[in-house]
Amino acid sequence: MKVVFNLLRSLAATPIGAALVLLSVLCLSQNASAQASYFTPRTLLAEFFPRSQAVTFQRFDLTPDQSSRLSSLLGYPLRKPNYTIYIAKTGEQIDGYAIIDEEKGQHLPITFAVQFSPQGAVLRQEVMVYRERYGDEIRDQRFRGQFVGKNVKSALREGEEVIAVSGATVSSRAMVVGVRRALVLLDELMLKPLAKQPAGSPTKATPSS
Repeated sequence: MKVVFNLLRSLAATPIGAALVLLSVLCLSQNASAQASYFTPRTLLAEFFPRSQAVTFQRFDLTPDQSSRLSSLLGYPLRKPNYTIYIAKTGEQIDGYAIIDEEKGQHLPITFAVQFSPQGAVLRQEVMVYRERYGDEIRDQRFRGQFVGKNVKSALREGEEVIAVSGATVSSRAMVVGVRRALVLLDELMLKPLAKQPAGSPTKATPSS
């Protein structure tokens, strides 16, 4: 630490060195302020399901067949080997589902969450962590509200069904891709298997902390 301090002091002794030091400080401060966290999983799930008695989760370690089918449906290979689906319940009644995931923005991943009805329709979409310096206008309700009511059968295309935010086109497109993936994951991993189960069969899940 002392070596770094002495080096900076030596650089600052010259006009060019002082400019370099100032530029470095500005870059560091910009990078430090680029990431903004708006929700933790705990706080967001509490907002999604305020009246539910319990929120559990089920982790899916994808088999090669599942990964292949999901990739085929989405039109691109999945980057993750497993996904987690949160399940909100009151008694034996399912109140809804949620998925927390990431999708790459201009340079860095955007952490987001989607809340679903028991039937698999989008009820709410939120940005949890935004890491880029620009484009966080995708947090605005006007943009996020376009996803509400969409289900796995809905056409979900940026520029048509979902209008991108001006100045945040890449981030807007990332959220369209992310929400579409969440819809497909919920349908393939949770809703379709549940529909095949005999009535009254329990859903295996782990309590969410």
